[in-house]
Amino acid sequence: MSGEQAGAKPAELSCPGCGEIVYAGERFCEECGHRLDGSAPETAPGALTPASRAGLTMRQGSASTRPRRVASAGPCAECGGTAIDGDGYCETCGLRQPAGRDHVEIELPAPATAPGSANGRRRVAAAGVSDRGLRYPRNEDAIALVRHASGIAAVVSDGVGSSPHPEDASRRAAETGAAELAALLDAGTDAEDATRTAALKAAEAVAALAGSPHEAPSCTYVSAVTRDGSLTVGWVGDSRAYWLAPAGPGGTDGDGDGDGPDTAEFALSDIDTADLDTGDMGALGPSRQLTEDDSWAAIMVAQGALTEAEAEAHPNAHVITAWLGADAEEVLPHVATFRPSGPGTLLVCSDGLWNYFPRATDLAALLSGPAADPAADPSADPLGTARALVRHALDAGGRDNITVAVIPVPPPLPTPSPPTPEPGA
Repeated sequence: MSGEQAGAKPAELSCPGCGEIVYAGERFCEECGHRLDGSAPETAPGALTPASRAGLTMRQGSASTRPRRVASAGPCAECGGTAIDGDGYCETCGLRQPAGRDHVEIELPAPATAPGSANGRRRVAAAGVSDRGLRYPRNEDAIALVRHASGIAAVVSDGVGSSPHPEDASRRAAETGAAELAALLDAGTDAEDATRTAALKAAEAVAALAGSPHEAPSCTYVSAVTRDGSLTVGWVGDSRAYWLAPAGPGGTDGDGDGDGPDTAEFALSDIDTADLDTGDMGALGPSRQLTEDDSWAAIMVAQGALTEAEAEAHPNAHVITAWLGADAEEVLPHVATFRPSGPGTLLVCSDGLWNYFPRATDLAALLSGPAADPAADPSADPLGTARALVRHALDAGGRDNITVAVIPVPPPLPTPSPPTPEPGA
């Protein structure tokens, strides 16, 4: 992004990849490795192909996204050189090599009381995927998924590229927030109180990374909790949570009018921030966005200064106005609780996905209805759904890191085993 204002965080400074200051004559950004000489290919140096993505996948079964940063064992992804230093930089051309977080996949198994399905595989209660994308040389997003006593908690964080070490900020926020949520919920804390406290704990943890307010890693934050039939979301910044209703008869998205996904179109102007912050439980039917961005565009729309289309077309559209970090003003997490009227999918994501599919109905159409991705069935395969959504973002351009958490609601139930025939039957 371009442009700065008081109390706002620019999305980019000088380097197109990470926002760090760069100097004339440099071929790569010293901080992130982005090519600067104007001869960049369509994808960033060392970009991942589908095959290499699979090879670098970091499969996990818990909330932890701790980095596994080691010097590259192979040749440089740019020049083929073999001299890679301990920080992962090629000593020949200067490119920072792909890191262990380039593609992360997490599956959260259902409780042991819900054993297996027809194919003998244990059911998955939630899943997430985080991918570097096609343009950025590293993944600055982070994701954490945890199970608590009566549901699931998910946290997605997007490092602010104009801050130093944004990947550390996002990882610290996601891990701290998820761990705090699980502990508080297991202790019986109210979901909204737990959500607010966890976000503030994450903010403290990120602020502690800073050497000074002028060298402050920072990130956005969004969490989602399922508990006792309700959904509670909390956020700071522009990472989002969505409710995606399944398609009904005739391709509707649950509102029953037969017009398909477009009937539940949702705009920023439809949200009243004051209502969202009261804690009143709203009913969820058709697909909708559950969060409102802390961004310049959202402010302009809320003030009536610009239409949504005008705000989104402005260069400052995605300048965020709230974030976690030592240079942030007082952190005031937004919190809201909803009760679904039927089954659906709770989706938590970074802007690497919603920049391409901003409306809930756009996302719902990818999962159900005539244009649905056949691999995207949230209740049967949360990980397959997360992979499919990431793939859609990559196919659409993949300009940013992409992170997606998928939580079917209600959680998938075990598939009944066929009755055992009686002897002699």
